Amino acid sequence: MAAETRPRHRRWASIGVVVAGGVLGTAGREGVNLAVPDVGELPVAAPVVNVVGAFLLGYLYEAVTRRLPGDPLGPRLRLLLGTGFCGGFTTYSTLAVDTALLLDGARVDLALAYALATVVIGAVATFSGIVVATRVHARKQSADRSVDRAAERAAERAAERAAERGTER
Repeated sequence: MAAETRPRHRRWASIGVVVAGGVLGTAGREGVNLAVPDVGELPVAAPVVNVVGAFLLGYLYEAVTRRLPGDPLGPRLRLLLGTGFCGGFTTYSTLAVDTALLLDGARVDLALAYALATVVIGAVATFSGIVVATRVHARKQSADRSVDRAAERAAERAAERAAERGTER
């Protein structure tokens, strides 16, 4: 199958973009793992990266969809940052392993609270990312309209002054 007839997600360039984002996301996750210690038996780094990643994914999806709806850069950004970076950064497999380890340690209460809280907070973080991106987009549109209106008023005033100068002569 020729590269041009393949779906975008099966083209080598797209795969390379995902890999590049994934490398950066995985490195970011490792940085968080090294910087954030566990609290007693409770793992902290995995929920932190999953919640932050969920927020970023919600924000990214909304921002790219609103700002670049017909732009060919939009799908590339989604592949680089969404599938690649956020996919490499988040780690729900580690959440599952951490939960299993808590269950093996006979901490059923802690394991269930840990898993449920991470998933629920992650869903709230995704929704929050969408809301923040929507508000940022609305503010930018409002500011753009204000600049356009100010430019129109300035042009009208300049035209009026020019017309007044023309009638004074």
